[in-house]
Amino acid sequence: MSKTLHIVGGGLAGSEAAWQAAELGIDVVLHEMRPEVETFAHKTGQLAEMVCSNSFRSDDDEQNAVGLLHWEMRQANGLVMEMADRHRLPAGGALAVDRDAFADAITERLVDHPRIRLEYGEIRAIPDDGHWIIATGPLTSGALAEAIRAETGQDSLAFFDAIAPIVYADSIDMGTAWAQSRYDKGETEEDRTAYINCPMNRDQYEGFIDALIDADKTEFKEGETVGYFDGCLPIEVMAERGRETLRHGPMKPVGLTNPHSPDEKPHAVVQLRRDNKLGTLLNIVGFQTKMKYGAQTEVFRRIPGLENASFARLGGIHRNTFLNSPTLLDEQMRLKSRPHIRFAGQITGVEGYVESASMGLLAARLAVTEMTGRTLPPVPPTTAIGALVTHITGGAEAKTFQPMNVNFGLFPPVDAKGGRRGRRDRYKAYTDRAKADWSEWLATTVSREPA
Repeated sequence: MSKTLHIVGGGLAGSEAAWQAAELGIDVVLHEMRPEVETFAHKTGQLAEMVCSNSFRSDDDEQNAVGLLHWEMRQANGLVMEMADRHRLPAGGALAVDRDAFADAITERLVDHPRIRLEYGEIRAIPDDGHWIIATGPLTSGALAEAIRAETGQDSLAFFDAIAPIVYADSIDMGTAWAQSRYDKGETEEDRTAYINCPMNRDQYEGFIDALIDADKTEFKEGETVGYFDGCLPIEVMAERGRETLRHGPMKPVGLTNPHSPDEKPHAVVQLRRDNKLGTLLNIVGFQTKMKYGAQTEVFRRIPGLENASFARLGGIHRNTFLNSPTLLDEQMRLKSRPHIRFAGQITGVEGYVESASMGLLAARLAVTEMTGRTLPPVPPTTAIGALVTHITGGAEAKTFQPMNVNFGLFPPVDAKGGRRGRRDRYKAYTDRAKADWSEWLATTVSREPA
């Protein structure tokens, strides 16, 4: 049987999968439909293009599950994490990247790899044989999505995802706004001033909420059921859930002091985070939206400091699809009805850049192990990657399955050992256990094939 691994989709999951397999000595064909076939959200033909936020979230590998996931991927020679570290931007305790430089670097690394061949063009059907990983993400093309639905005998689940607008930094009024990370968090001065903050008093906040609720929004087709992933709700939906929701979410005013009025505590704060290395572009944090373009400029310019804002990109909303993985995939991430095909990335029902890339990393290692006739023990569910794959391939309830970020609720509980643990001690126990188990599992994984 052919020792070539075909990977469909050049997003973060597909790019990571191609890198892992090639580095383990397997020839890879990476199929990418862009730029020949465009999507709503992508703007370039580069691999690993980040279409929503430019943040990989917390990089704390002792107190945060996604930070632990970063650590595990770094230990496994993860290309996504290597390039994220190389092109990181100041973001307090978070890991944010220059999205264009990041995508350019990953594209260059994969194109130059002697074992990877990049083929442009749309894969419209499920292949009948060979070794395949489908990592087409939430924006899977219509033809392939139909083929998957026909194969599985049921509709893939779907939800709607939104992206946030990007503002030109030089259009922000810094006489009103100021630079500061919450609680001055960060190891360097650049990190501690990584966010631009726009304050609101009570009247401004109440007027802003009214404007959000009344704004023209994208309408959905008649009979179309609208569901959202809770981690990426449009701000209008949050506002409709309660007038104080945004103040306890992306607009919370805690951990910040306005140097223009140090004795006056803001009622709410809008934050912007650097989106490129030059600092010329900033995205409005947590401001995913389904407002129409004209309404966005009108509403967002109500924010103090953004009255004259110029937008490099406005927000938008698009349909995302994902599999009911607990029903359709086995523990090896294979399609039960077609075991020569694995799925990886966000289409499997994980949510987030790093979660998606980690499933590409794992799917590639599982595929290489199978292709080389070796065996690999299951990934320990006590690890971040193990917790995710356990959740999507059987740990979740199929009837209520929806996209999930990595979190400690997916991990087996840690022993109390002498009494009830505080949260910090408990999280540290999760990460210590995970690091030990992940290191042990990695030591048993496939070695590199001869060149």
